[in-house]
Amino acid sequence: MRKALSLFFISILIFSLFSCQSQKTLILATTTSVQDSGLLDFLIPKFESQYDIKVQVVAVGTGEAIAMGQRGNADVLLVHNKPKEMELMNAGYGSKRQEICYNDFLLVGPPADPAQVKGYDVYQALTKIAHTKGAIFVSRGDQSGTHLKELALWGKISITPTQAAMTYLVSGQGMGETLRISSEKGAYTLTDRSTWLAQKNTLSLIPISQGNRDLLNIYSVILINEQKFPKVHSKEAQLFYSWITSPQTLELIGNFGKDKYGEALFHLFTP
Repeated sequence: MRKALSLFFISILIFSLFSCQSQKTLILATTTSVQDSGLLDFLIPKFESQYDIKVQVVAVGTGEAIAMGQRGNADVLLVHNKPKEMELMNAGYGSKRQEICYNDFLLVGPPADPAQVKGYDVYQALTKIAHTKGAIFVSRGDQSGTHLKELALWGKISITPTQAAMTYLVSGQGMGETLRISSEKGAYTLTDRSTWLAQKNTLSLIPISQGNRDLLNIYSVILINEQKFPKVHSKEAQLFYSWITSPQTLELIGNFGKDKYGEALFHLFTP
């Protein structure tokens, strides 16, 4: 009897191991801003349940997510820097790309606002912050979409932030952690609105500047080219790409956050 039970449990264990090994998977490389917003925690279980495909989410900066695609280390990308995305597509690393949603960036800072720039246009605000001794600016410094946008803003006003009168700190962290560091240090930083809305109640920061057209932040999904990388999980990735760009899923994205924050964290993109 004992031997029979042992054989029974061994067979169950073998079956469980086989089931785990045989489950289909895919790797989604995305940005920390999407992850920190809570969107993926909301969406991914729905996809996994519908298709019985396990999604391994790798949340990094957009630059690193795109580099993963260029190395064939991801199956699908969800990123937000169009110039880098088009470089990827033009080099043949991506087979499909679709812009699916957007939010915007905003400049946030301490309630004391040492540079006295609340309500200024973003370029005016950054200029004055840069020239204010004692002001602190925290940069992600990680080649993420947010970091690249920040660099573009400094470039447009011909300011090298590391040489300015302000204190310029590099967090090397994702958006959520960069906001926390900025809050603790009484610093200014650039953030995407989705992460800001999801975390603002835990921070000692306020909106400083927003609304400039240059702060638009568009997210795209990219399917990695199986012709370039035959080892990618092409069938699973194609299913995910079709699912996330479907009207039903886009509606979920467009409504995400309304119940909790009173407004959507992402808006649907229409060309």
